[in-house]
Amino acid sequence: MGAIEHPAVAAKFEAYAPALRERLVALRALVLEVAAATPGVGKLEETLKWGQPSYLTAETGSGTTVRIDVHPAGGVALFVHCQTHLVEQFRQLYPALTYEGERAVLLRDGPVDEDAIRHCVALALTYHARKRK
Repeated sequence: MGAIEHPAVAAKFEAYAPALRERLVALRALVLEVAAATPGVGKLEETLKWGQPSYLTAETGSGTTVRIDVHPAGGVALFVHCQTHLVEQFRQLYPALTYEGERAVLLRDGPVDEDAIRHCVALALTYHARKRK
């Protein structure tokens, strides 16, 4: 999925350990693919927020920021704004996934339910558009 254009984001990815970088690059590709396939999302802006690679729906304002990073408990995580009700919604839809509070879906080592993660990303990227309806 496309090169990382933002120099600070590219540097962040380069700083990750190789195994974690591989997982985060795959998660980045998934986020970008979901954005491209989801009507109304538009092109994402890739930047750093709180030191994490972040994906904003700046073009359309359709969703909340999605962040990805290494998680201190191990593996990688998909983060959303903690004041949304997204993680609560994710929990209801996908109870088998692992969560941290109201802010993250943890993707530990092992198989990942990619369809569930895709759906969670799509829900985050359309969060504001769905609230407006």
